[in-house]
Amino acid sequence: MRADRLLSLLMLLQSRGQMTAQELANELEVSERTIYRDIDALSAAGIPVYGEAGPEGGYALLNSYRTNLTGLTEGEVRALFMLSIPAPLVELGVSQELRAALLKLSAALPDSQRQDEAKVRQRFHLDSMWWHQGEAHLPHLATIQQALWQDRQLHIVYRTAVSIQLERLVAPYGLVAKAGVWYLVCARGERIHVHRVAHLLDVQVAEDAFTYPAEFDLARYWQSWCAEYESLQAHFRATVRVAPGFVPELARRFGKQVHEKIARAGPDGDGWVKLELAFASFEDARDRILSFGRGVEVLAPQALHRSVLDYAEQIVDLYTH
Repeated sequence: MRADRLLSLLMLLQSRGQMTAQELANELEVSERTIYRDIDALSAAGIPVYGEAGPEGGYALLNSYRTNLTGLTEGEVRALFMLSIPAPLVELGVSQELRAALLKLSAALPDSQRQDEAKVRQRFHLDSMWWHQGEAHLPHLATIQQALWQDRQLHIVYRTAVSIQLERLVAPYGLVAKAGVWYLVCARGERIHVHRVAHLLDVQVAEDAFTYPAEFDLARYWQSWCAEYESLQAHFRATVRVAPGFVPELARRFGKQVHEKIARAGPDGDGWVKLELAFASFEDARDRILSFGRGVEVLAPQALHRSVLDYAEQIVDLYTH
């Protein structure tokens, strides 16, 4: 709806300052011509928005203008109140700030919308931690965060896979929390490295500053790094048939790559899907396929087929005698 888009445009200008028509169009997923019409509509409604021409120009609000949080839809209010305080934010030390921000949000809403807060919080809880994941000791997280805010380099000490202790001067590009585990993305020279924060032996902020590369996109790099990491873990491949009812579960367990393979393969006459799956090792393939029960049948290699059958027969023998 146009009213929602106008409010979103207003909030963008209020929170980010001056933006070009193209930037606004990209954020709101509309054309630049639509942005020009929306700017005219805001001006006609008395909103003090002004434009500056030229390559450094764009649209902005007068510094003195601020709007309150009105116009939120019922669904948007519920989504905001679903924000709990996940463990990674507690570890970063910003949980109190988030609580304060949510409190201010609640106070700015009309009474009719504020009543939804308790109801939503009672019915939804977001847990970012994985099963059986103990609390890691993260004494260096605050130091890394300080260096990130100040664009300062870090002296880090870590131990390699062959137990060699190394000290490096790195430029911290970002922190990433994946399933409750923190990773430091950093650069040394032209190469970018990823270190698990819990595995760092020592971290100190260096005196030297660095220039954060404007072209670096942390989310895009992390997605690429995860894809490469997962491909390196998959050294053993097996051809299998997947039962019709187990296809959604297999897609959930193996992720995006299997989604694409399933879409390309298509079911046979009985609804089964033939796929090639990647595993870290022969043993990993056998153990995981056994856990799938009747949902997956091994076609190749024969060694894996015989091993799964042997283990299955041993299990049956144990429970029937």
